[in-house]
Amino acid sequence: MRQIDPVDGVARATWLDGVAGGVRDATKKVLRPGTLKDALHGVWLGHPLHPSLAQFAVGCFTSAALLDVTGDRQAATRLIRFGVLGSLPAAAAGLADYAEGHEEQQRVGVVHAAANSAALGCYLVSLRLRATGRRGGVLAGLLGFSLAATGAALGGDLAFRWAAGPNHAAEVPHAGPGNWTDLGAVGDFVDGEPVRVSAGLIPVLVLLADGDFFVLHDRCSHMAAPLHQGEFTEQDGARCVVCPWHSSVFRLMDGSIVRGPATAPQPVLDSRVLDGRLQARVRPIPGVPAS
Repeated sequence: MRQIDPVDGVARATWLDGVAGGVRDATKKVLRPGTLKDALHGVWLGHPLHPSLAQFAVGCFTSAALLDVTGDRQAATRLIRFGVLGSLPAAAAGLADYAEGHEEQQRVGVVHAAANSAALGCYLVSLRLRATGRRGGVLAGLLGFSLAATGAALGGDLAFRWAAGPNHAAEVPHAGPGNWTDLGAVGDFVDGEPVRVSAGLIPVLVLLADGDFFVLHDRCSHMAAPLHQGEFTEQDGARCVVCPWHSSVFRLMDGSIVRGPATAPQPVLDSRVLDGRLQARVRPIPGVPAS
């Protein structure tokens, strides 16, 4: 009997699209492409920032719940305060990632955000009751923890079941060709016209520009978009490709990130021309054997 993941139902609930789309559009109006948005994505970190920030808040709330149960209410209150404060940057980073997700990811994401928002509300009520000495502060805190745990579970499903955040090009060093592999006759490539061809088991983008060949993994590291369909520009004197789905910008020479939301660089393959044929192979990474 097939086991059904209950979150799959959320991901396919098209009736959530109105709310999810509204949150996405509002976020994009506030967070414009630029330094702040890239920082919230975690471009500087090399992976999404949101999970790291969320762990701090969830850790505080988990510890507070244990202390409430064991009777150390004063320490629990301090941890709740830290958790509430830590929730704010975590939410900002989460919204930045959310706005660049697929529809299924955004449906799960909006429920994830609702659970976390409800948890935050419970914790604020809990802090108020604790500060005034009224009863119910512990109960409100424990209710907040149950909601935060639900939100964390949804976040885990979002990351690992629906692949929001992982590097979508991580397999290249292992699936790409370790030996020189033929991509076609040099004469088959037209200057300035990007094409997608196969290099062993992986698709690659090939661009001939002013006599130079650039060969990159064709699936964007952010959400696996086909980069050969993107726009090709020049930024700071370097040729770049703009992802057609979410506008990440990568340098063609080395795959480095010019602009997010991508946080992992785009894999670049070494290339050469031999006997009129273009060949490519995976660029060696120290410590990672080529396949």
